[in-house]
Parts: sequence; C-alpha cells; structure tokens
Amino acid sequence: ESWIRFYLEGVERTATAAVAMAQRLAACFERDRSRLQDAGRVAGSALRVHHALCERPLASLAALSERTGLSLPATTAGMRALVELGVASEITGKRRNRVFAYDDHLAILSEGTEPL
Repeated sequence: ESWIRFYLEGVERTATAAVAMAQRLAACFERDRSRLQDAGRVAGSALRVHHALCERPLASLAALSERTGLSLPATTAGMRALVELGVASEITGKRRNRVFAYDDHLAILSEGTEPL
C-alpha cells in the first residue's frame, strides 16, 4: 500500500508540473503573438514564423520557410521582426545556415533540468 501511495504521489506531482508548464507556455505564446500583431507590414509573416517556432523552438530559416509556406525572403523578414522584439535569437553565429531559437519557450522547457 505504501508503494502505491508513493507512486501516485509522484504521478500527481508530475502531472501538476506538466499542467503548470503548459499554462506558462500558452501564456508565453499569447503574449508574444500580441506583440507581433503590432509589427507593421511584416506582422503576417512574423506571426506565421512564430507559430512554427511554437511547434519547434529551434529551426533554420529554410525549415521555417518550408513549414510556413512562406518564401525565404518573407521568412527572413518575419524572423527579423521576432529577433528585433527579443522573441527569438540566432544561436549559431554564422552568416549562412543559421539556426534560431525561441528563447522564452526553451527557457520554460529547460526549467529544473540544470545539473546540481
């Protein structure tokens, strides 16, 4: 009986933490989506790139272009808006084949995973 209680307490804690993380991710996505709607002419492209980053928070411009159906120049313009707003950042330091990260999304997913 004590093992079952121990197991169920673990399941409860894990489920509670997962729900809290999902709620924080949803709030993050909505906050950033609201900020992007005011991005002017590139708002449409930026919102589509943002949506793709919500699904996969690390991506190259080519992968985002394929996922969104946008041209590479439109994807680049959308990503530039995300970078300027501080939503995403380029993480490779390269001029070609750059990879971008949705910073807050990854930060939320990484919480509690740091080594002691």
